[in-house]
Amino acid sequence: MTKPFSQACENNKDPILALLAPFISNISSVLEVGSGTGQHAVHFAQALPEVVWQTSDLACNHAGITQWCDEAQLDNLRRPITLDLTQHWPVEQVPAIYTANTFHIVSPQLVVRFFEGVKRHLSPHGKVVVYGPFNYQGQYTSVSNAEFDAFLKSRDPNSGIRDIEWIVDLAQAAGLELEADHAMPANNRLLCFIGQ
Repeated sequence: MTKPFSQACENNKDPILALLAPFISNISSVLEVGSGTGQHAVHFAQALPEVVWQTSDLACNHAGITQWCDEAQLDNLRRPITLDLTQHWPVEQVPAIYTANTFHIVSPQLVVRFFEGVKRHLSPHGKVVVYGPFNYQGQYTSVSNAEFDAFLKSRDPNSGIRDIEWIVDLAQAAGLELEADHAMPANNRLLCFIGQ
């Protein structure tokens, strides 16, 4: 099997790390929900050796993530666990949760389930980091995002770029406060939440 590779991950890993590292500087471990190819996990675990990085995804994506993990051979990088947003999460309490480019791929119902899982499994005063494109007051932030949204919906009507206000409401219902909303390259955002 050829090791999976995402050019978008390659492009955004350093800008994300620059903001992620100081935000989780006092965190011992991170659960990544939807590790995709595994590129972010390897890059962040290499840069943050004091943080244990737990990958997770649907079972169909484990082989590729495992390839990246095995090649990296990092003591603080964990092979993927199966995490399906429709099911109970296979973890107890975690101090931090990271997810990238998931909310516009999964259905709105699964975005809701993500925050239900956060409420159940995030440690008190834990941290949540979400990366991806968002709309503001129902408006696209760029022409390219509008085109991307149309592409997503043509492929799956349940997917699409979500409104930031809805995400913040779901987060607040899960006991989170929005600490920062960072503008990122390619018209994406990095949302940093802290549990209350």
